[in-house]
Amino acid sequence: MKHSYLALVIASVLSTAVLVGCDKKEDADPAAAQQQMPPAVVNVQTVTLGVVPQVQTFSGRTTAFQTADVRPQVNGIIDEILFREGSNVKKGQPLYRINTDNYATSIASGEAAVQQAQANLQTALANNANAKAELISRQASLAQAINDFQRLRGLVEIDAISKQQYDQAQTAVYTAQAAVESAKAAVGQTQAGIESSKAGIQSAKSGLDASTLELNRTIVRAPITGRSDRSTATAGSLVSASQANPMVTISRLDPIYVDISQSSSELLKLRQQISEGKAQAGMNSVELVLEDGSVYPITGKLALSEAKVDESTGAVTLRAVFPNSNNVLLPGMYVSARLTQSVINNAALVPQSAVMRSTKSETQVYIVDKDNKIQVRPVTINGTYNGNWVVTDGLKNGDKVVIIGGSKVKPEQEVVAKPLEDPNSAPSASSNAQAAVKTPQQAAKSMDESTGDSPNNTKAAATN
Repeated sequence: MKHSYLALVIASVLSTAVLVGCDKKEDADPAAAQQQMPPAVVNVQTVTLGVVPQVQTFSGRTTAFQTADVRPQVNGIIDEILFREGSNVKKGQPLYRINTDNYATSIASGEAAVQQAQANLQTALANNANAKAELISRQASLAQAINDFQRLRGLVEIDAISKQQYDQAQTAVYTAQAAVESAKAAVGQTQAGIESSKAGIQSAKSGLDASTLELNRTIVRAPITGRSDRSTATAGSLVSASQANPMVTISRLDPIYVDISQSSSELLKLRQQISEGKAQAGMNSVELVLEDGSVYPITGKLALSEAKVDESTGAVTLRAVFPNSNNVLLPGMYVSARLTQSVINNAALVPQSAVMRSTKSETQVYIVDKDNKIQVRPVTINGTYNGNWVVTDGLKNGDKVVIIGGSKVKPEQEVVAKPLEDPNSAPSASSNAQAAVKTPQQAAKSMDESTGDSPNNTKAAATN
């Protein structure tokens, strides 16, 4: 019995010793393993500060370049529609034909009035000629009467004739003078008749011209070249020159406008950045993204910017113009417009995988210092460019930003930094942006045009 109890005690002691030995071995293994684990490998990108375009995206809507509502200029019944609804029409092309019966009658009446006025003129001219001939005759009679009177004056003084004959000669002179004055008045009246007849001709011709114009207006023509809308008038319907509803609307679609809205606060911030030298003026070109996500193949240009802020939205409307020869863009379409309103100085492009957010929602990146240790660097982000973050503050030339592997390291950890060789990684800011940015002089001119200092003006929206 004693031997069995002793054996049990010895077995328990040995078991305890084995367990203690195992615990010590397990405690030692992690430390040894940590000493033998190599440093983590991260891929880094060396920062090169440069000029980066600030591409902003706005929502926009397409608008016809020109729009014309076609209304009749005369009253009447439509006899025929001369175009196909929805087709392209040219300026001056006949669209509708209105019944001409009433206007043809007016033409005939006007022509008759002109002929009557011309006949009246001929009569007035004849009367004037007769009046002038009568005046000449009366003047000759007056001259004869004066001669007779003067001859008899010498005879009455020597009593060669009677006083009665002398008085009769004097009366004949007075009568001839009155006849001359009457003939002169008749000439004046016939001259006035001529002028009146000429005015009558002009009035009759004006009436005829008005009737001819109304007759011509029975053919309703396209005022501009463009695409026709649905016709609201049909053959047999009555139309009026004073009607409010158009018969059809024609829209010019090539080129086409895209109206964009930018908040006044964004525009003010942009101008302040430029005035303070933090940014330069950008370009006035615009890129469109259609509703299906495809990119419109042709780049447009800013055309104007309104000089006022919409009180209801607090936004300024910008307008870009795009070629549209294939009529891909139609009025009323919603699109996204990408604009480069400015370029940022001393900025860096960093892939999105390198940027993290702290618990306080602060943006930060990991960098590898000269001792090959991880350091946290707070950064300021101002939008994106070609899928990369635009860092405007927090980095300097030569910094090695961790692009790949940041999730497996922590601050102050020693790492092995390898340059990022991925062909899709972001190039340096200076090399990436040079092709997209104009010289400062060209950019300044473009920005003057695109921010309201000239008739050509437009804006852009921030992507972030």
